[in-house]
Amino acid sequence: MDRYGMCGKIVAKEGHRDALIEILMEASRTEMKGCELYIVCKSPIEEDAIWVMEVWQTEADHEASFKLDRVKALITKARPVMIGGTDGIRMVPVGGKGLASI
Repeated sequence: MDRYGMCGKIVAKEGHRDALIEILMEASRTEMKGCELYIVCKSPIEEDAIWVMEVWQTEADHEASFKLDRVKALITKARPVMIGGTDGIRMVPVGGKGLASI
């Protein structure tokens, strides 16, 4: 079965990028079944933009993460400092440095 990957852009309200990064970093430390990679990046060209790269064992694992109370709480905490939703691209990771072989 193929892994599931996402690369998503999140835009923080002006002056709130660092606060949103901290929330996303908290998410990266959260134990979520099937999450193999969760990387938070600042955009070097857009002052308030953040990119999150994720790799999951399955798409179902990714979807199940949104049902976890701690993830719901982080989403609730993040919404007030975000502009809109997440602009994401779905991917099928095949391997590389940092990913275990399947």
